[in-house]
Amino acid sequence: MARTNPVQFAQQTRAEIAKVVWPTRREVVLTTVMIFILAAVAALFFSLVDLGIRSGLQAVLEGLAG
Repeated sequence: MARTNPVQFAQQTRAEIAKVVWPTRREVVLTTVMIFILAAVAALFFSLVDLGIRSGLQAVLEGLAG
């Protein structure tokens, strides 16, 4: 593996960073809102699944005990 001069490394790093297309403020806000919405939907889904499993398990256990 060839060793890179630290100055060369810094120059190459700057060149690569210059190629990056940074998101606009609007894109960042929209993406953040979408993430919060999807997290809320996932939390609701898993809460409902948990409630369903708990209710089903309680019904089965009560049926076995009584």
